[in-house]
Amino acid sequence: MPDGSETKKFAWQPLTFRGVAAFARAPLRRLLLVQFIFAALVGISVVWFLDTAWFPTIHEAIQQLPSKGEIDRGKLDWPEQPPRLLASGHFLAFIVDLKHTGKIRTPAQIQIELGRDYVRFISLFGYMDRLYPADWIILCNRTELEPWWGAWRPPILWISFGAMIVGFMVIWAIVAAIYCAPIRLVGFFANREISALESWKLAGAVLMPGTLLMCFAIFLFGFGA
Repeated sequence: MPDGSETKKFAWQPLTFRGVAAFARAPLRRLLLVQFIFAALVGISVVWFLDTAWFPTIHEAIQQLPSKGEIDRGKLDWPEQPPRLLASGHFLAFIVDLKHTGKIRTPAQIQIELGRDYVRFISLFGYMDRLYPADWIILCNRTELEPWWGAWRPPILWISFGAMIVGFMVIWAIVAAIYCAPIRLVGFFANREISALESWKLAGAVLMPGTLLMCFAIFLFGFGA
């Protein structure tokens, strides 16, 4: 294990072998701070992806809705008419097809198809049907949804950002608890003294490079690469 001077030098960047190892002897608050920064980077990349890849299509679909309409008692209140494409992008598409005839297909990665009795989600993995809630009234018209979406779009992005931070911090804590056992075993056979807490911190730090790679992947995916 690195000595105290190496810990101070390397414990802020978990991107090299020595940098990751240094976190075993670093204060716990330092690891949590670095994990928070990396979780925030994930949150930023996810918020950017939602705001640029999904939300414009959702807004366009809302603008194509009729001035009146709702989902009441598990039924979509929509006049009988041929299937209609509301909005389509590279990642997301919205279609109204009351009988799910399949006459409209898009190259979008996720296609949401509104039928009379249920909604169908179509993706590369197949499709999944979900009945509308029988005891809910869901707005399905431009008049009421457009101002609602305008008001809730920023809070949804902030909630997504916070959920990413909290979710990843919790996931990293659980995964590190699983990883610390084999780390202690390796330390034992390598004649290195390492406690359970130090193993946990080392396991938590080793997850950061993969997280950074995931952030780059989300941005590349959002740009269509």
